[in-house]
Amino acid sequence: MTDADQDIKYLLKDQDTAGEASSLRWNLDALVSALKFSREVSHNIRPKGTLTQAPSREALARVLEDISAALFPTHYSQSELGRENIDYFVGDTLNRALLMLVEQVQRGLLFAGDTRDHREVSNHASSIVGDFATELPCIRGVLVGDVRAAYHGDPAATNLYEILLSYPGITATIYYRLANSLYKRGAPVIARLISRIAHSKTGIDIHPGADIGPSFFIDHGTGVVIGETTVIGERVRIYQAVTLGARSFPADDSGTLLKGGARHPIIEDDVVIYAGATILGRVTIGRGSVIGGNVWLTQSVPPNSHVSQVEARNSDRADEGDFNQVLQLRSRER
Repeated sequence: MTDADQDIKYLLKDQDTAGEASSLRWNLDALVSALKFSREVSHNIRPKGTLTQAPSREALARVLEDISAALFPTHYSQSELGRENIDYFVGDTLNRALLMLVEQVQRGLLFAGDTRDHREVSNHASSIVGDFATELPCIRGVLVGDVRAAYHGDPAATNLYEILLSYPGITATIYYRLANSLYKRGAPVIARLISRIAHSKTGIDIHPGADIGPSFFIDHGTGVVIGETTVIGERVRIYQAVTLGARSFPADDSGTLLKGGARHPIIEDDVVIYAGATILGRVTIGRGSVIGGNVWLTQSVPPNSHVSQVEARNSDRADEGDFNQVLQLRSRER
């Protein structure tokens, strides 16, 4: 037990209760004092000890719902829409969402320790959201490509509307593309919160820093994890419980993890990764490859490879050159 913990224990010890609190099992005044001591002295984690209001997850959830409705009004709007009022709905909904987003981005900047003048931070938040807003038409275009990829990649899909309304992978992709835009523009706290909302809603965990190309489809989706420095090319399809993760975490001489290095896989164009596959480290999965279900892979594979569990197990006993040679021979045989 540290000295600070002993100080907190002392604050809680032998405190008298009075009035209605005498029958309770806790001593509220002592608890408040002990928590204050932990918050401000022994375990202070606030940047420079400042008090700032955290971004609101509930407000961000409303922002996401509104922006989704503005992008796809006939799918996500709860209003009766026709040609005479749809543009008004989009404008009103988008304006409300962007104003709310400015406040949340400002909170995120301050919460992360931005020490600039309040007006400067406010202007910066407005600039971030303004740039984000100008990208929304392009984001919508990419999302339509993702929806079409889902339709062409899933034989159970009967139409595009069904996919937008009911596929968790599409919901996660919409939220990812919005979060990624904010992440690149300097609002990482808000972007991470959006990814948490998506994870809670869909069971799919995509870091907003990942670089994901167009025509991307996650089928089913539960348990998918895509790490921060993952790079995914065009027309990639992955299934439930796939992990694109880091194999190891480099540290400095003191044992502190080094932040920001590329440590997640590169998935090239036209790759399919089936359910339960785990791909770890800065490896490259070559264009047109198929990674089988439940494969554990920590080596790069050449283009047009077909990797099964047996081949992945053999890769652990061979160097990368031998492993790639075997895969190239198998590909030619197919």
